[in-house]
Parts: sequence; structure tokens; C-alpha cells
Amino acid sequence: MNDSTTVSGLAALSAIARDIAGQGLDPLVARAGQADFVLLGEATHGTREFYELRAAITRRLVIEHGFTVVALEADWPDALRLHRYVSGTTGDPDAFAALGDFERFPRWMWRNETMPPFLEAIREWNRPLAEGQVGIFGMDLYSLHASIRAVLDYLRKKDRSAERRARERYSCFDHFGDDPQRYGYFTERAGVADCEEEVIAQLAEMRRRHAHHSDLVGDDQFFALQHARVVADAESYYRAMYRGRDESWNLRDAHMTDIVTELARHFHHGGHPAKVVVWAHNSHLGDARSTEMGRRGEWNLGQLLRETAVGEVYSIGFSTFTGTVTAAHDWDGPPRRMAVRPGLDDSYEEIFHRLGRRSFWLDLAADHEGVAFLREPRLQRAIGVIYRPQTERMSHYFECTLPGQFDALIHVDRTHALRALDESAGPPLDLPEVDPAARL
Repeated sequence: MNDSTTVSGLAALSAIARDIAGQGLDPLVARAGQADFVLLGEATHGTREFYELRAAITRRLVIEHGFTVVALEADWPDALRLHRYVSGTTGDPDAFAALGDFERFPRWMWRNETMPPFLEAIREWNRPLAEGQVGIFGMDLYSLHASIRAVLDYLRKKDRSAERRARERYSCFDHFGDDPQRYGYFTERAGVADCEEEVIAQLAEMRRRHAHHSDLVGDDQFFALQHARVVADAESYYRAMYRGRDESWNLRDAHMTDIVTELARHFHHGGHPAKVVVWAHNSHLGDARSTEMGRRGEWNLGQLLRETAVGEVYSIGFSTFTGTVTAAHDWDGPPRRMAVRPGLDDSYEEIFHRLGRRSFWLDLAADHEGVAFLREPRLQRAIGVIYRPQTERMSHYFECTLPGQFDALIHVDRTHALRALDESAGPPLDLPEVDPAARL
């Protein structure tokens, strides 16, 4: 792209960029509020501003547009404790305690400074409501053993013979210990028999039970059914990990899509599915068909929802140019506050930086020259729970077409690392890991 095209494109982009300070988000919230599913992304798993903005937008969607379900990129059993807290059906004294089940890496994703105020706000909103309360749920599938225990606990209280059948089926996992990756390795690489038949049989029985007793008051049966779904999908996922990244990714995002749609159906109002807000990384929520991942065969939750709920999805991506982020160097490593290197030349992040604004949002569905300028494929950055600045281009960038991914995008030019709630999971806040001005 030549210089004159870039200059005119930047001018057109500047004309439609709306500051988010003050009432600047009003039009964005109004547009999102018309959808049934609002997807709120993040460009990292450790940026304070992304969490704060998602919380603020979600509260407005609840109050102004009647959204009643919040689905997080978190495990079902851990987040279920949050739901019970905000709905007033738990003994947890405060939001800090309600976050106590988030014990595995990366703890800071949910045990962080932004979550307690958000949970307390939802609890206060729910307090006077007899029905139509807001629920908070997890949609991920890593909790194989915790979900097995939850299914057995539920059946122990309801049907001891059903509990015995479930215990016998799930005993298939006893040979592998508590590490589900060990299960995946031995079944895929060492020829040990897998547990697929058993978990599918248990899920089928839980579905029949739910169908026969769907008129019962209370949600515990629905929650138990989702636990059985997690077990079945996690069993497939941990085996797929040893067959290739694309297959395991697709299984995980298909599972998250199923959970989101089941939540919408279950928490219906007057025969209409509940309106759902989803919090997850951009890579899960931006339509994969407009990315290089989609070209190699990956799909994601954003794509699957757009395909199944046509016209009912509004997706909002997030980006940043530089700042600090909470992340680890390696999986299961300690979290650290690291400096985020400035966006690569001609990446979307660098293009937005050139506008010279602290923060703004863009309507990517607009028929405008500025949006047309963004349809040129560019690099986009994605930082998960691991950040490796020394291999930034290879580790954290992929090519995409931004307007095909999202309906809108929020850009915060300089962002700050998320702070963990407890010191044991918190990042050392001393010197930056890399010079923020450094370039690759």
C-alpha cells in the first residue's frame, strides 16, 4: 500500500473513530443491545482496561437491554460458584471468597482486581428480583475430574442407583490419576483403551433424566447435565491434543458454543431465549473465517454462533498498541508484569496508534471509506496467558481482515497489566521485562 493511500485511509479512519470517554460508548451499547448474543473479546488475557470495559458494557446491557446470562472463558464448576454468589444461593461472604475455586493456572484471569466489583454489582442488581436474575457461568472444558465429582454428588442426592452407574462408568479414568493430559497421552500414544463409550453413555442418561424431569423447579439438574457434557467433551479434547492443535481447538470452541446456546435456551423468558454476553479472547470471538487460522481449518465460537444465530450476534474486539500485561513466560509458570512491545509496522495496532488518540471505538459494519481501508489484510496481535516478546512476530501475530472478524472494535493505545487478588498469584511489579520502546 503506497503512502498516499495510507494517508487517505488514516484520514477516513479518523473521521469514524469515536472516543470512548464520557458518553462515547452510548451508540455502541445501543447497537449491541439489539442482539441476542454480544461477544466481548480481549487482545490479551492480562489487561486491566479490557476487563473494566467489558464489565462496564455488560452492566449496561443488563440494565438497559435485559441481558440475563454472562458466559466466561472459564471452567464450568469454578464459575458456577460465582453464579451462586450473584444469585444469593451460596454461603460465600463476599466476591473474593466466591472466586476461591479458581485455583489452577492461570489464576489471575478471574482472581483479579476487576472481578469483585463486577460480581458485587450483579449481586446487587439481582437482589430485589424474583425472576429474571442475571447468571454468570463458565463455558470451558478443562475441568474433567471436577465435573465428574459434581455429577456424582448430584446423583448421590437424587438417585443412588443412577450414582452407582455413573461411578462405574467414570471409574474408567481411575487408571490415569488426576492429570487429564496423562489420560490423553496413554490413550492416543500408548494404545490404552479410552473412556469415550462410557462418558457418552453417561451423558445420554443425564439427557434422558433432564428431558423426563424438565418441569422440576430449580436449575441443579441442568447444571449437572452440563457437568456431564463437560466430561464427555473434555475426554475427546484431551485425546485430540495428541492428534494436532487444529482438532483440539475446534473441539473446545464447539463445546463453548454448545454451552452458550444451552444457557440461552434454559434461562428463557416467556418462551424467548435469554440474551447472553460472552467474555473470551479475541481469537475465540472474532469470526475465524476472516483469519489465517480459518484458512488452515480452524473454526471458533464467534464463527459458529454467527452461523447458527444469523443476525443475532454482535461481536466487539479489543486492541492495544503498547503498555504492560500480566502473563507468564511458560505454561504453569508464575505470572509477571511484562511490557508490551509496540505494535509491528503496518499491523492493525500500529495503524490505530497513528491516529494519535488514547482510546476510541470503530463501527466495522459501517459503509465507509475508513472501514474499506481496514479490509486490507494485516497482522493482528494476540497475547494469551503466555507472552514471549523475544519471538513476538512468530508467537503473537496472525494475518486477518478485521471488519470480517468483528462488528466493532475498541482500541486503547496504552494499557496496564491486570493485578491479581492475592500475592501468591500476583505478578512482581518491579522492573519491566522488556523496554516498551523496543522494536523487533
